[in-house]
Amino acid sequence: MTSRGAARPNGQAQASKICQFKLVLLGESAVGKSSLVLRFVKGQFHEYQESTIGAAFLTQSVCLDDTTVKFEIWDTAGQERYHSLAPMYYRGAQAAIVVYDITNQETFARAKTWVKELQRQASPSIVIALAGNKADLASKRMVEYEEAQAYADDNSLLFMETSAKTAMNVNDLFLAIGE
Repeated sequence: MTSRGAARPNGQAQASKICQFKLVLLGESAVGKSSLVLRFVKGQFHEYQESTIGAAFLTQSVCLDDTTVKFEIWDTAGQERYHSLAPMYYRGAQAAIVVYDITNQETFARAKTWVKELQRQASPSIVIALAGNKADLASKRMVEYEEAQAYADDNSLLFMETSAKTAMNVNDLFLAIGE
């Protein structure tokens, strides 16, 4: 912890609180979990992102008012064969982002299953966000925004449509979780 009002050598005021949050991303394979994390952490997008094996770990810090929030991000593999590993990653997590692809109704149905599992198994205080990714492909939309918003409202979830490709709402999603 740093003291309130302390200044860094470059003159910027220092955040008075530092919070660390374990955040896990869950969802079907190829919905864009890794792309969302890569966009948030490195500001990059790769058109052909290889599938995650097991899970990947990244960190990113953001400043919210007088607090520095350090996200410890676990990007899990979406393939069914890795599903049994998921509880190991969301155990102890303060936040989860459940990702689906707006062009694929099946990934939305699967996202609902992940939400149910988190509500049953994860910490009761976990913050769950639902992210409808690939919003840049709206012309191919199969999951209506209103349908996802209503589901999120019914389950007390944060909800945003995102595009890792164009960076739409990616930072906003992580900042909303940090808040």
